[in-house]
Amino acid sequence: MSRARGATRTRTRIDKATRSRRWALRRSVLAPAAGVVAAATVGALLVSNARGAHHDDARGGQAEPTASAGRQGDAAHPGRVGAWESAMSAGGPSFRRQTIRMVVHTSVGGSGLRIRISDLRSEQGLAVGAADVAEQYDGGRAVAGTHHRVTFGGSRSTTVAAGTEEYSDVIPMRVAADQNLLVSLYLPGPTGASTFHREAYETTYVSTDGVDHAADDSAAGYARTRTSWYYLSGLDVVSPTAHATVVAFGDSITDGYHSTAGANRRWPDQLARRLASAPGGQRLGVVDAGIAGNRLLTQAPEIYRGPSGVHRFADDALSEPGVKDVILLEGVNDLSNDLNSAGGPLTAQNLIDGYRALITRGHAAGVRMIGGTILPYSRLSPAMNAIRVQVNQWIRTSGAFDAVVDFDRALRDPSHPDAMAPAYDSGDHLHPNDAGMLAMADAVDLNALVS
Repeated sequence: MSRARGATRTRTRIDKATRSRRWALRRSVLAPAAGVVAAATVGALLVSNARGAHHDDARGGQAEPTASAGRQGDAAHPGRVGAWESAMSAGGPSFRRQTIRMVVHTSVGGSGLRIRISDLRSEQGLAVGAADVAEQYDGGRAVAGTHHRVTFGGSRSTTVAAGTEEYSDVIPMRVAADQNLLVSLYLPGPTGASTFHREAYETTYVSTDGVDHAADDSAAGYARTRTSWYYLSGLDVVSPTAHATVVAFGDSITDGYHSTAGANRRWPDQLARRLASAPGGQRLGVVDAGIAGNRLLTQAPEIYRGPSGVHRFADDALSEPGVKDVILLEGVNDLSNDLNSAGGPLTAQNLIDGYRALITRGHAAGVRMIGGTILPYSRLSPAMNAIRVQVNQWIRTSGAFDAVVDFDRALRDPSHPDAMAPAYDSGDHLHPNDAGMLAMADAVDLNALVS
């Protein structure tokens, strides 16, 4: 929904017509998958609820898969592209009379900035007393004169209902690609357990004195630092050159684990830089929907690992403004835990069924699905590695995906194809270092992405 002047935000307090459209979107996106997924897997793949992180995927359920309130995909955000995303999980700390200042990094430049506040994984509503966006000078310091007070329906404060997200009004601010911004939220609280992204690989600044520091230039009011993002799930713009969004959807490898903290060297960051340097200007925004420890089929015991990939796909991929491509790289954590959605041993067919479910849902939403082969991991058991090899061969040859990024081939050791090349190994034999992240971005055929 939007206002006459280009409008800016979708309210969480939606009317009946909006609610009907939202559920129609969910049904149209998800219903086709039922005929594709094998019976042994379907019970867990195609169910969800409004707060997916609280649902045990292995048990099944009756709630419809979520496309969260206030987020309805490309049709609801005409002309907008994603510049930054943080996939949300449950179980973060509670805040009371505190300001949180977070560093976010844009993948694409543009104007008409909006931020997205998320209470998607929380049990109680979130009161936001103030919000501010500014250019980063360094650390938690803002460039003087760049602050923009954020409003929601014309008000400087808002309350986001539990299990929903809310867009800000358009902020009269122009941003560049590859730029750091500071987003500050003052939370009167107490918030209860927060909706958050645990592994930001970036410094977040938190006040403790009960004062609203959202518009401060200085970081002096922020006594503590953390390494997570809280309640902030997205930033989008209107770009002069980019007309669509690529969502990188995955686990810790996509999230950037073991890349240099604060340097924005995750493979989606590097992919955005490749697109920005292409002739004719950047044609796509890139957002990162990775969650460390995330699994395709089941939810990890630690709720901060997020709902399973099949559960969170609507919220974290299909609802992103301007999404036209999804690069899917999940499965290694399913292999490491040898667990399918019914609680039994994992098979190659379980993973294939999961991929097919997401492909069907993506296609129903008009999104191209690009499959990423699972990276080599030398600590997998022989049985699980054999499944990895079988699944990768299916990704390459089945034709189920619209295109393929062969991450496995790009990073494996030619002499030991079940292991990562030493030059790309961060040291744990699973996560790439900065050079490996760059190699992953270089493996993406830019011609395979929507023009």
